[in-house]
Amino acid sequence: MMKILPVIMCGGSGTRVWPESRESLPKQFIPLVGTKSTFQMAIDVLGDPLFETPVV
Repeated sequence: MMKILPVIMCGGSGTRVWPESRESLPKQFIPLVGTKSTFQMAIDVLGDPLFETPVV
C-alpha cells in the first residue's frame, strides 16, 4: 500500500494575527485554539501510519 506524503506549508511575516504572531513566532506556532499550535495539531493527525513523514 502506498503512503501519502504530506507537505505542510508554513511561513510568512506574522502580520495577520498581530500582536500574537510576529516574524519570530508565526501563527502556526502559537496555540490559537486549545493548548496546541495548529502545527502541532497537524503533526498529530499525520501520525497515522497512512502517512509518510511530512515535509515542512
